[in-house]
Amino acid sequence: MTLTRGARITGTVLSAVLALITAGWIVRDLRVMHGPGPLWDMWSGVPERFPGGVPATTGGTLVLLLVQAVTALVVPRSRVAAAALVATGVTTLLLRLPGVWIIGADWMGGYSDELRLRAMICTGIALAVSVAMIVTAAAGRRPAQDAGLPAPTRPTTGSAVVAFLALGTSGAVLIGWEIRQFFVFPDVAYPDWYLGGRVIGSTLVDTPGGWSTVTVALLALFAGISGLARAVHARPFGMIAAAFLLLSGGLGIARGVRLHLFGAFGDAGLEEQLTIATWVFLALAGIVALLATARPGQPATEGGPGQGWGPGAPGYGYPPLEPPGRAPGYGYPYPSSAPGSPYGGGAGYGYPPAGQDPAQGAAEGSGGPGYGPPPGGGFGPPPSSPPPPASPPPGW
Repeated sequence: MTLTRGARITGTVLSAVLALITAGWIVRDLRVMHGPGPLWDMWSGVPERFPGGVPATTGGTLVLLLVQAVTALVVPRSRVAAAALVATGVTTLLLRLPGVWIIGADWMGGYSDELRLRAMICTGIALAVSVAMIVTAAAGRRPAQDAGLPAPTRPTTGSAVVAFLALGTSGAVLIGWEIRQFFVFPDVAYPDWYLGGRVIGSTLVDTPGGWSTVTVALLALFAGISGLARAVHARPFGMIAAAFLLLSGGLGIARGVRLHLFGAFGDAGLEEQLTIATWVFLALAGIVALLATARPGQPATEGGPGQGWGPGAPGYGYPPLEPPGRAPGYGYPYPSSAPGSPYGGGAGYGYPPAGQDPAQGAAEGSGGPGYGPPPGGGFGPPPSSPPPPASPPPGW
């Protein structure tokens, strides 16, 4: 499956709207903080006071801007345009959702009423546009041949393994730190770490620290596991998660450099040393995962689970020549296993050839990429009968 031209244009416009909203808040903070240097220090958590107002963003806003802008640029021609729209829409939705209850809270009195009203409007638009992006990706999917566009691509085996190791390990590390927070924070502060509150505040248009950390961890784990499954959506989700990991580690390293923490590493306590090591690890893992997921993928009709993982993996269409006496286990393909299908080329469904044991020639389990239940293996229909009709596979 691929995205129609009309859906690509719509998705580009929606992504550009999100990017403009996000960029507007960063520009506002640049003016308030009198330049990128003080704003970067504030994002890094350097405990200094700067002239001007209070920033409304965090470092995650910068990554979100890059994700939305890149999506707007690549959707018109990308083979994974539908997956990119879904990944950007889901990420924006998750990171802007806390604004629904944070912006209007009485403990956000550090911002003017006018600024809070503007933030409410922008958050509402961002949430609506994020949902519209997901709907556009779902409604605009068509077989690649029908749309006259190239088939989508899935990660190669090597890239998928590297991305899984980098993203999966990073996600586990972040979850481990969140478990640690449960024992560190007092009971009165722990809910605020995830939902915002008086004890642990939050910026106006961004998410509380715990919420954003768990979101990035889940994105990393989801992308890593999807990569092992060679799913089409693994690359967009993986690149987004890798960008957030790189920024998280980069901000931590910047903080360590400004506060001279690396020079005093040997004298620091164990937890401080682990914190510094985590910053470096997340930055390196983000770079590795970004390089792995940004590599060109493999066309979905040429490989995938049960299709391109090793010698003899099944394909679509007519079976290859078999040794004498060996019955083939494939017949005519269903539409869902035709070239351009999001499920790649799994085995067709139907009845076994005449005289063949149903247990013979069963297709190897194949779970193709895409956003729906993968088709199970089956037997091809006998040559004398046409393929039975198939309903379109469920998906995004």
